[in-house]
Amino acid sequence: MIKAEKLDRGDKVAVVSLSWGGAGDEKFRHRYEIGKKRVEELFGLNVIEMPNSLKGSEYLDKHPEARAEDMMNAFKNKEIKAIFSNIGGDDTLRLLPYIDFDVIKNNPKIFMGYSDTTVNHFMCYKAGLTSFYGPSILAEFAENVEMHDYTINTIKKTLFSSKPVGEIKASKHWTSEWLPWEKKENSKIKRKLNKEKRGYEILQGKGKVKGKLIGGCIEVLDWLRGTILWPEINDWEDKILFLETSEDQPSPDYIRELRLK
Repeated sequence: MIKAEKLDRGDKVAVVSLSWGGAGDEKFRHRYEIGKKRVEELFGLNVIEMPNSLKGSEYLDKHPEARAEDMMNAFKNKEIKAIFSNIGGDDTLRLLPYIDFDVIKNNPKIFMGYSDTTVNHFMCYKAGLTSFYGPSILAEFAENVEMHDYTINTIKKTLFSSKPVGEIKASKHWTSEWLPWEKKENSKIKRKLNKEKRGYEILQGKGKVKGKLIGGCIEVLDWLRGTILWPEINDWEDKILFLETSEDQPSPDYIRELRLK
């Protein structure tokens, strides 16, 4: 697997809307602008908006080829050092017919996002490129009032250094407070943070394990079955599987049914 070069202040990063196009919708545009500003001011990066990334959810829903074009052109552009996803959604799989895996392989660079962006991570995996399962522009970069220190420090440690990431410590705080993005005034309300009392929990097993990470959003992973993106059986060997659930909060029965398919 190829690992892209680290970022430095002054580097150019592309922002893309590969699933939901809300970043370009009028009622969410303020959210995007906050996230973009944080990327530039907190991390010293130059944001390059790919041509279709802000055309809005209606246009991008009808044109998956436009979303894929942005992704391909961002990889082709030699001046761009990284690609950040604006947000996830539930539609990224429709990009698959328009993806050139050789373009990704021959132009390695940092790719970051999560949730439905799981699909794009597995596109990178198929091309032989490691990627970073992490913050999106509309969510974590545009966090109300200010970004969380945990997010800032982890981005710097992971993307701006060529050293091994090392220990990933549990965050000292968490929040699940819902403040609708479409209400612009909510961006000025800091969400309530709860103190994390338990840290990581081991549900079963003991000792230490070692392996490369593979995984993503569990519902999205299920959609990949039967496509060329689903890894071969030996690709799962000596790996640590990581999973997240979407904001739909699937039930234990749903997860169990996925296992039995």
